[in-house]
Amino acid sequence: MKRWLPVLAGIVIAVTAAGCGNDKPARGQRGAPQAPNYEEIQKRAEAFIHTVGTPGGEIVLSTFSDPKSFNPITSTETSTSYFTTLMFDGLLSMNGVTLEVEPNLADRWEMSEDGLSCMFYMRPGVEWSDGTPLSAYDVEFTFNDLVYNMDIVPNSARDIFSPEGQRFTVVALDSAHVNVTLPFKFAPFLETMVMQEILPKHKYADAVKRKTFSTELSIKTRPEDIVVNGRFQLESYMSSQKVVFKRNPKYWKKDAEHNALPYLERLIYVITADQNAELLKFLQGEVDHISAKGEDFPELKRAEANSNFTVYRLGPNTGSSFMVFNQNLSADPKTGKTYVDSVRLGWFRNDNFRRAIAHLMDKENMVKIAMNGLGYPQVSPKTPGEGYFYNGDVATYPYDPAKAREILAAEGFRWDNGAMKDKDGNLVEFAFVTNSGNNLRVKIAEIIRKDLQDLGIKVHFQLLEFNALIQRMDNPPFEWDAILLGLTGGPEPHLGRNVWHSGGTLHMWYPRQPSPATEWEARIDEIFNLGVREIDRAKRKELYDEWQRIAAERQPFIYTVLAERIECIWDKFGNINPSMNGGVLHNLEYLYVKARESD
Repeated sequence: MKRWLPVLAGIVIAVTAAGCGNDKPARGQRGAPQAPNYEEIQKRAEAFIHTVGTPGGEIVLSTFSDPKSFNPITSTETSTSYFTTLMFDGLLSMNGVTLEVEPNLADRWEMSEDGLSCMFYMRPGVEWSDGTPLSAYDVEFTFNDLVYNMDIVPNSARDIFSPEGQRFTVVALDSAHVNVTLPFKFAPFLETMVMQEILPKHKYADAVKRKTFSTELSIKTRPEDIVVNGRFQLESYMSSQKVVFKRNPKYWKKDAEHNALPYLERLIYVITADQNAELLKFLQGEVDHISAKGEDFPELKRAEANSNFTVYRLGPNTGSSFMVFNQNLSADPKTGKTYVDSVRLGWFRNDNFRRAIAHLMDKENMVKIAMNGLGYPQVSPKTPGEGYFYNGDVATYPYDPAKAREILAAEGFRWDNGAMKDKDGNLVEFAFVTNSGNNLRVKIAEIIRKDLQDLGIKVHFQLLEFNALIQRMDNPPFEWDAILLGLTGGPEPHLGRNVWHSGGTLHMWYPRQPSPATEWEARIDEIFNLGVREIDRAKRKELYDEWQRIAAERQPFIYTVLAERIECIWDKFGNINPSMNGGVLHNLEYLYVKARESD
């Protein structure tokens, strides 16, 4: 498990107080799942020892979107990063059970006494998939020529590795040693180093010189031309059908008896239309693992009792789900105009307008109708499952249409035959978009749409394929009004800097601001700048608590609900170690296909 860098994603989950049916019932037994013991789940995961597996076989997984590319530098969405993390490793990794930072391409590191520099010692004998030795010069190239290259866009990693706009100084002393000098004491340094995949200098240096790297590693790139250092390498890609990976025979990691990992020969990702199609394929045995919706839990539990798969309810996780309005003041370079006209910008940039909309989030119904009761309201940018830095003591907005109407009336909005108009008589209407394929998100969007329309707002609801939606949201002229979307998350707040800093590429409501557009955005910028300098953990928490209070007060993201993590996998795989932090697939390189009982 390696990435916690926030990327655009499907709905993720929060702490659950409901049952956690991790123990599979005996065949034929039914009934409510046993209440969870989270301490016991964690103890089991931490005590787990991988057995020596059998090489060969495959696992079939599923995804709702085609990859946008195979480029880990330009990736800002899970439809790409989901695959690139299989193909490229970083200097360090994060343990999927404990969340501790561990050696990876670097087998050790030494911080200086003043905390301003770190020497990484490259793991000896590691090769790229084409047989070229991996070296410290690849690390130097990745940071200096890719991450910090202003010609490469988008590049969300640059936000993370540029605290207060200052870069790390990355120098390869020789092929085995790379030194990183920090501009100041940087509290989450090791956690950020986990995030960055290392790419091969010998393969992409020329593309950097030609200023064509942004188009490298595209979905049209021949698989044999993609040089990797990770567990798997691309074998084939068929648009709208499947992405196939094969094991990287040059991968450095070994098991306890020095056998090569990964054990699995292939990973096959089937591209499915939506979650219903995914569920059907899983129940028919065509897909080996799914992350299930709450509404499907009863059916899965009934089928589990007489089938060879297990349903895991794993409690806490990370991420967010929200509605966001386009507040972008950037003009289209072609027309000189903003996509959102001045009238709609006036609504969307009005804090009280957004607060009123927050009072229309019927979270109780979202959990009940869309999640079968297996979900929780979200109130803060972080979630309980993200641990220490979560702050739940923030402003909340209970579902209250009357309160929403009262707030809007105070801002001059009026109603004419049920239709809402602003103080200048403009009909309040806007487009509301979410991604197709995620049935849970679509159901939540429909609940929101109905409540907006009941208040007199004319909503033009639309579904777009995920990558098309991200393209529209990320790039000028930013052609969108309101979107329902989600972000992945993690325990370290700084790794959300590309979302929350006003100049960040994922500062969705108004990205890449030349300077903070509001005082509260300026204060959040300051908090994130101060937070990375503060070594005292308690003082860091005070800062990030304030950020969460500001976010709740200003509502740039209007949070909805979080689903409980439910993962299902067929029992034919060995070394399954369910983790509350990493799920079922965090140790993918150790999974293997067990021998059949008749063999």
